[in-house]
Amino acid sequence: MIKISQLNIRFGDFKAVDGLSLDIPQGELFGFLGPNGAGKTTTIRALNGALTPTSGSIEVLGYAMPKELQKVKPFIGYVPDTENHYEDMTGHENLALYARLYGVPFSEIDRWLSVLQLSEAAHVKVRTYSKGMKKKLLIARELLHAPKLVFFDEPTANLDAHSIQLVRRLMQDLAAQGTTVFLTTHDMEEVEQICDRVAIIAKGKLLDCDTPTAFITRHAERFCDVQYDRDGVMVRHSYHLDDPAQRAALAHIIQTEHCLRVHSREFKFEDVFKKLTGEAYQ
Repeated sequence: MIKISQLNIRFGDFKAVDGLSLDIPQGELFGFLGPNGAGKTTTIRALNGALTPTSGSIEVLGYAMPKELQKVKPFIGYVPDTENHYEDMTGHENLALYARLYGVPFSEIDRWLSVLQLSEAAHVKVRTYSKGMKKKLLIARELLHAPKLVFFDEPTANLDAHSIQLVRRLMQDLAAQGTTVFLTTHDMEEVEQICDRVAIIAKGKLLDCDTPTAFITRHAERFCDVQYDRDGVMVRHSYHLDDPAQRAALAHIIQTEHCLRVHSREFKFEDVFKKLTGEAYQ
């Protein structure tokens, strides 16, 4: 679905993307992560055909970008991180405009308004919508034409807890039905919960690409936190389980002290992200 080979994008002397290569198959829910200024938006602009690479190549749905952009456009949806609706029109009127542009039956408007739980506000002007409602209307708009590839940029920002789960399930359902989902987000819990694979970039370079579980397995630092009472004084200590000396010390504490609490420290995908990007930016 997406093939990027040795992509380089420069702005003068500044290299925004540096030798990026990725292959993303159909139906994958792919996370694309990095700190601010890492090159994520620049890469997406190149994938959408809005930016011509300095060197390297991009194929989307088998077409060379940006050369064959017009062949790809009908099959792409893009949900940006800011809403750009016609606010003096209703939600239904906004979707009707895009339905006409794409030649989509009007029945799809009602279907997507229902899926995104906006049916009751369908005939209300968008300027009265909350930020979350505007975000969901934007998602509905970009899915009207049943795209084969959808870019989601911070799709759950400004949403309440219920709507966050709704949008996450929607992205998973799209991928399960064969739509390729390209997700950028700063919500590491979201990444860990729903992404099939994740690429992490910093300073325009690809640091690593794998499943969230594999990232955690490879980068996890195993610690055990112990809390015990010594002569009426509460003592807390952490032991690194990959260090033989600390493992032995932990075993000694458990055998000789009155331990009140012993538990392994959970390692999350957010820890992996901080570790990799922190090292890259040092």
